[in-house]
Amino acid sequence: MEYAISTLNCRGKILDLSYPQVMGILNLTPDSFYDGGKFSDRDNALIECGRMLKAGASIIDIGGMSSRPGAKIIPVGDEIKRVASVITAIRENYPEAILSLDTVRSEVARVGLELGVHILNDISAGQIDSQIWKVAAAYQVPYVLMHMQGVPENMQENPNYGNVLEELFDFFSFRIAKLRAFGVQDIILDPGFGFGKSVADNYLLLKQLAVFKNLELPILVGLSRKSMICKVLGVNPPQALNGTTALHMVALQNGARILRVHDVREAVETIKLWHQLELTDQ
Repeated sequence: MEYAISTLNCRGKILDLSYPQVMGILNLTPDSFYDGGKFSDRDNALIECGRMLKAGASIIDIGGMSSRPGAKIIPVGDEIKRVASVITAIRENYPEAILSLDTVRSEVARVGLELGVHILNDISAGQIDSQIWKVAAAYQVPYVLMHMQGVPENMQENPNYGNVLEELFDFFSFRIAKLRAFGVQDIILDPGFGFGKSVADNYLLLKQLAVFKNLELPILVGLSRKSMICKVLGVNPPQALNGTTALHMVALQNGARILRVHDVREAVETIKLWHQLELTDQ
C-alpha cells in the first residue's frame, strides 16, 4: 500500500517522502538519555547541526526539554531560552535547513515558529497543552502526532494495554480527525517507541508498523539507541548503534518514511541499502 501523502509542505520547503528521509536529533538539554549536555552550548549545537546536514539529514529536530523516562517538565522560560538562540543561529548559518521543534507547549512552539521553525514535533499529541494544535494550524506547519501513555516522568512505571496495536490505531484515528477539524493539513504519525511501552509492546509495534499505513499518513520512527535495544542486547546507549541500524532496516521495510536518529550517516546508508533492495524487487 502506498501513502496517499508523499510530500510535506514545510512553510514553502517541499519535503519529498516518496524516498525515506532522516531527521537528525539536536538535544540542547543537559539530561537527555544519550547525548545530554553535549550540545547545550550554542556553538557546539551549531557545529553538530552542520555535521548532520553534511551527513545527509533532511530535517534537524531541536529539543529544549528532555523526554527520557523519569524526566520532569521544566519551566517554559528555560525551554525557550535553550532553543531560541540555537534556532536563530541555524537559520542564519544554514538557511536551507528544515527545522523541527520538539516541544509539548504552545508558547514554545509559537516562539520557535516566529524564529523560522518548519515542523512541530509534539510527543504529547496535544494532551499536555491542547493549544499547540491551534498554533500548528495557525502557522500551517507539519505536525508530528506521537503516542505516549502517561508523561515522561511516569510513562515507564507500568505501561499496560489491552491490545497495544488497536489502542494506538484508535488513538491516531481520533486525533487525526480532531487535527483536521482544527485545520492542520500535514500530519506525521509516530508510534512513540519507548514512550509508555514495554519491550514486548515496542517490538510488536515495530513488527506490525505497516498497519498504520492504512491511515494514509507518513510514519516517523524514533528508535535510536533506545532501551528497547539496550535491554535485549545487554548494552548501554553508546553501544547501541548496531542494534539501532538493524531495527531501522525493519522499520523501513514496514513502511517508515522518516528516521529520527542520533547517527545520521549510518541511517542514510541504511536507507540506501533498503532502497537497493526495493529496486531489486521491481
